[in-house]
Amino acid sequence: MNSLILRAGTRILVGLLLVFSVFMLLRGHNEPGGGFIGGLLGATAFIVYGISAGTAAARTALRVRPSSLAMVGVGIALFAGILPAFFGDGFFTGQWAFLGEPTGPDDKGLPVSSVLVFDIGVYLVVMGAVSGLAFALEEEV
Repeated sequence: MNSLILRAGTRILVGLLLVFSVFMLLRGHNEPGGGFIGGLLGATAFIVYGISAGTAAARTALRVRPSSLAMVGVGIALFAGILPAFFGDGFFTGQWAFLGEPTGPDDKGLPVSSVLVFDIGVYLVVMGAVSGLAFALEEEV
């Protein structure tokens, strides 16, 4: 598409969509959101950019093949599922680690969980699959 308004608006919109997708990813394991909706928002950013600048430019901006992104995401999600086995727990049992120094009597530090690692894997799978599908459909037209 050769619209100056669309190209100018896309530059702002893509950045906002990517930041919001990461926000949804990080807030998801405690509140509504998570890897799936974050991945959809991230893929939407690249799809909008692909409509504005072309599929080749969107693939270049993504920097990684969408199928590779999805495969890495599956590996990360599988790692999050297998991780509890090293601690003697069942498959996909949530594991928590606390990073940093406690700041108060009830504080243990910054909590990091295997649930977040799983959400990151889902984020990459959804972003890779949806953007790859959209790029393939756009190239057909």
